[in-house]
Amino acid sequence: MSNSQLKTQRPQKDQYSVEVTGSPDIPGEGKPRRNALCPDKLIVHPNGATTLYENFLNGVKEAGDGNFLGRREIKDGPYVWQSYREVQKRVSNFGSGLNKMGLKPKDLVGFFSINTPEYVMAQLACYQYNFISVPLYDTLGAEAIEFIVNQTEMVYSLVTANKVQHLLNMKDKLPTLKTIIITDQYDPELTELANSLDVKIVNFNHVEKDGSIHPVEAKNAKPDDTAIICYTSGTTGTPKGVVLTHKNIMANVASVRWLAENGKLFLASPDDVHISYLPLAHVFELVNTATMIYGGTAIGFYQGDTLKLLDDIAELKPTVFISVPRLLNRVYDKVIAGVKAKGGVAQWMFTTALNTKKNGLNKGNVDHWMWDRVAFAPIRARLGGRVRTILSGAAPISSEVMDFLRIAFSADVYEGYGQTENAACLTITLHGDIASGHVGSPQVCVEVKLIDVPDMHYTSKDKPYPRGEICVRGHSVFHEYYKLPEKTAETLDKDGWCHTGDIGQWDKCGRLVIIDRVKNIFKLAQGEYIVPEKIEKIYTKHELVFQAFVYGDSLQPSLVAVIVPNDEALLKYVKQNNLIKTSYKKLCTEPQIKKHFLQTLNKYGKANDLKGFECIKNIHLAYEPFSIANGLLTPTFKLKRHQARIKFQKEIDQMYMEIS
Repeated sequence: MSNSQLKTQRPQKDQYSVEVTGSPDIPGEGKPRRNALCPDKLIVHPNGATTLYENFLNGVKEAGDGNFLGRREIKDGPYVWQSYREVQKRVSNFGSGLNKMGLKPKDLVGFFSINTPEYVMAQLACYQYNFISVPLYDTLGAEAIEFIVNQTEMVYSLVTANKVQHLLNMKDKLPTLKTIIITDQYDPELTELANSLDVKIVNFNHVEKDGSIHPVEAKNAKPDDTAIICYTSGTTGTPKGVVLTHKNIMANVASVRWLAENGKLFLASPDDVHISYLPLAHVFELVNTATMIYGGTAIGFYQGDTLKLLDDIAELKPTVFISVPRLLNRVYDKVIAGVKAKGGVAQWMFTTALNTKKNGLNKGNVDHWMWDRVAFAPIRARLGGRVRTILSGAAPISSEVMDFLRIAFSADVYEGYGQTENAACLTITLHGDIASGHVGSPQVCVEVKLIDVPDMHYTSKDKPYPRGEICVRGHSVFHEYYKLPEKTAETLDKDGWCHTGDIGQWDKCGRLVIIDRVKNIFKLAQGEYIVPEKIEKIYTKHELVFQAFVYGDSLQPSLVAVIVPNDEALLKYVKQNNLIKTSYKKLCTEPQIKKHFLQTLNKYGKANDLKGFECIKNIHLAYEPFSIANGLLTPTFKLKRHQARIKFQKEIDQMYMEIS
């Protein structure tokens, strides 16, 4: 399809999505919308690749003896590479070795590892031999790992040496786990401990070597076969295993590729270099990697230490930088703080450069002959100096940071929005659209609609723009939650619509804007899911607290809270510390009391197993209790979270300002 054909399909110059032709009017919901560039069909897979193994074969065809997987074999040393053809042989041998160990098509393989070449090779072997990968990761916690291993009845797991002890310590709770494949060097004593626990330890290279002798022919996966069960912490209670097929993941690869080939996204090629540091256990990096592999792109891995990530980037010099707002915010904050610290002429020059390029950006130009060399070259060097494409995902990013990235790096900067349930990316911003504050138009593999949420006063008839819960249907939407039919039915309706739980609105150009959440769950800027009721329940058990409202802005990396003190406990503290007796209202504003509450509650939270990102970083003490009368409690005494956010918005803004 030519660019001229694409232009004629768009109903207006500035419309990025259009209503699906012939869709019926259904009360309580808006009409489905598709990307305006591809309104008549949904893309299923890219040319020549219906499965993730075929996706890899396309990469081999594109790159051949070109670089594929790179690592720094010597600490802080240069990157050492394996080519696509070299990896293809190793993948087949490892898959054959797994088969010889007893794995059959559709058997499960656990992955408990940071990103490494072995991780990718093992995953590709699973794709080739039709095994199902099940990632495990530390941030879910020990209880979640126990749940995942037992729910999937996991027998085999690929593990890095530093995580083996963790699994062996839990072995009495993991009865099905029998074989651990270690990807790197390990202490021989681990073998003795494992043997005593009836667990077999095997080295990655041993499996690969055994598979190369009289190799077993692969029974390749089909598009509708399960590729991965990706567990998400995005619910209360135990995690849910999102079942994603080869077709689901390839649909997003196809969408990105289709848009790229039509000039609307970056086109990954053998000339590109991608740094892989976001966890492969999460679907975001999984799909990123698959997209890079299709184009024959070189993938270099960080050393595993986030404190050395910028050193790895400086050595690798990536052309594509895919990240999350937490890290991109850090780059921005360090630059701005450094400029302010210098002051004087340096600060004036940087501010002038920034404003000059911002004026150019508003006219569609991201380059400047002088300021790019004088003011922004040192900033570009932080990401290796070659970055031409930046993609942010996993959580919302602020307009200010998006504009800064475009200005400082003269790069194409994109933002994607999605969930594990829709294989990472539901909408994405497009090349040439430099407006901020939205998450773009639907991928060309899905269609999107908004349904009314009357309790929150969001409807598809709202003016000036329709609002409602975001629902998505199409080729990237997940199959089911593993062994959870009731939970599946709550999210995936009979017509195939996945209910995201996010509230969105269509802007005047047909782009999606995220404005709220249906459920009491949200993401922080680094992409971690937060269940506020869980945290509030813990804090309200402390004698200092009568009521609690925990809040997290998805553009911020941390939580804040409005606390209604237990007045007796507060007055007791005042007496014990000989504070000046004053009104109860004024006591709630005393810095010493606020500091005492914050320190005490964080210590208490950690003692009650709250993770670091679940601990509040600032508080506001409210002297007036939440009640039915003031509109903050329901008749059954549940917190009206939406109303509480509105009431305390000023205090929330102040708390974030204090910790920024």
